[in-house]
Amino acid sequence: MSEKLKIKISIADRVYPLTIEETQEEALRSASKKIDVMIKQFEQSYAVRDKQDVLAMCALQFASQVEQKQLDVSQNHDSSFDRLKNLDKKLSELLSK
Repeated sequence: MSEKLKIKISIADRVYPLTIEETQEEALRSASKKIDVMIKQFEQSYAVRDKQDVLAMCALQFASQVEQKQLDVSQNHDSSFDRLKNLDKKLSELLSK
C-alpha cells in the first residue's frame, strides 16, 4: 500500500492542502498547472469580472474534453465492431466454399 502524502496545490491564486497517494502527485500537479494556464487564457480572451466565472468555464472546458474523448472511443469501438463483423462475414463465406 502506498504512503499518504501531504501536498499543497495552488489553483487560481488559492492554496489547497491535500492528502493523496504518492502515485497521484504528478497528475494532480500537472492538472493544477493546466487549470492555471487555462484561467490565464480565459482572462486574456474575455472580459471576466469574477474568478468563479473563469473557474466555471475551465470546468466546462475540461468536462467537454472528457465527454468528447468518450464519444470518440465509442465511435471507434462501433467502427471496429463493424469491421470485425464484415471480416467475420467474409471469412464465413470463404470457409463455406
